[in-house]
Amino acid sequence: MPSAQPATPPTTPPGLEPSLPLPSPCLSYWHKTTRGFPHLNANKVEPPPETAEYTIIGSGISGALTAFSLIESGVPGNKILILEAREAVSGASGRNAGHVRPDAFRGYAAYAAVHGPEQAKKIIVEERKVLHAVDEFVRRHNVPCDFDLTTTFDVCLTPEFAAYEAQSYEAYKAAGGDVSHVQFYEGEEAKKRTRVPEVVAAYEWPAGSSHPAKLAQWLLTSVIDKGAKLWTHCPAVAVTKSEHQGYRWDVRTPRGTVATQTVVHSTNAYAAALLPHLNGYITPNRAQAHSLIPTSALSAEKAFTSTMSLRYSLHHFYSVIQRKGDGTIVLGVSRSNPELSAETLAVRESFDDGAFNQEIVDDALKRFGIMFPEYAAENERHGEGLDHAWTGIIAMTPDSVPYVGAIEELPGQYICAGFNGHGMARIFTCAPGLAKLMLGGSWEDTGLPECFQYGKERLVKAARKGQKGSVW
Repeated sequence: MPSAQPATPPTTPPGLEPSLPLPSPCLSYWHKTTRGFPHLNANKVEPPPETAEYTIIGSGISGALTAFSLIESGVPGNKILILEAREAVSGASGRNAGHVRPDAFRGYAAYAAVHGPEQAKKIIVEERKVLHAVDEFVRRHNVPCDFDLTTTFDVCLTPEFAAYEAQSYEAYKAAGGDVSHVQFYEGEEAKKRTRVPEVVAAYEWPAGSSHPAKLAQWLLTSVIDKGAKLWTHCPAVAVTKSEHQGYRWDVRTPRGTVATQTVVHSTNAYAAALLPHLNGYITPNRAQAHSLIPTSALSAEKAFTSTMSLRYSLHHFYSVIQRKGDGTIVLGVSRSNPELSAETLAVRESFDDGAFNQEIVDDALKRFGIMFPEYAAENERHGEGLDHAWTGIIAMTPDSVPYVGAIEELPGQYICAGFNGHGMARIFTCAPGLAKLMLGGSWEDTGLPECFQYGKERLVKAARKGQKGSVW
């Protein structure tokens, strides 16, 4: 059974003020299985250094990979300080559902409506690049993060969503998008390949899965070994103009102030707490995932070899990965679900990652049994079934893509945040791209879609168009 306590939904409506990470988060499955990480509570009580050339706020994959990329580009590791509000990798990087899953075509129309067709194509192409970047990085460095390069299915569970997928596929193809790597199945073939009796249609393309906390922890270990410093349980509470000669910014923490030349905001959903002008442009959304110990129906040679997104509609879906090593299934759930109560839906916008929601657990287990009746047909022995439930805070932006680049109104400050619950399909090119910008490169040098670039005009455009929500 889950080891956290179910959340009691508050009655107050959403509309949150920006927040720092809350002090007592629950543990995810990924956290539970990496408690031996030696830097988990690094420098927990010591005062931080008085100065640092580069101060990166956030120890997740975005912050750690930015530090790694700077060092690979020649920056001495001892010039870099990473500040983390809680344990190392305690935020979204350690709380996701384990996917490294690029979009193959589905988001094209929605992206095109906001960013135009050319940018929409670039967004989808970029995600495919990220999959290859993660695969190449893990192999080159022999990173022990359980990375599994496999395929994924988009499983259409209603005729309406099957029609939506078909339209998205044709629109992307008509715009010149490459779909040569996508396979389509329907009827008995779709049922056989997905093992879902109620499937209407399915699409399959290359994707992966990983142990995200192990990946982030490897990055942190690597940069620490090269001289970078990590301070945990040391939240940055304010960034102000520096009072120290030769430095541009003072990063204030409860244990002391760091004078620094360059600040990187790798704080995802929490970015507006230190950048108040982003209030409303980067907002939190609480997601929930579950680990299941499979019965024999989904164990050994019967285990899933592909990941899945099982969709009743665009915003009502479930995700599945099954880990190769221990066979654990990670079951993610969407942020929208018409079968959930109004009380549960009302607290989707939240910074509270300290507890799970029992109603969501019950729905997830019920739906998993419906989607995979072979699993439901077998009685669970002690030790099988639900193992753990946890929450994580997703960072949403109005135009569905992240903020990457220099914060032009605050010289010397940079941002790599706002991944819309899709960070593992984006961070591995965004963070290295940000490092290039920090070292004097142009946006063209990053290779990233232009619509990812942070800028005041982008915020003005979002406000003018009243953009809300996310493709995801």
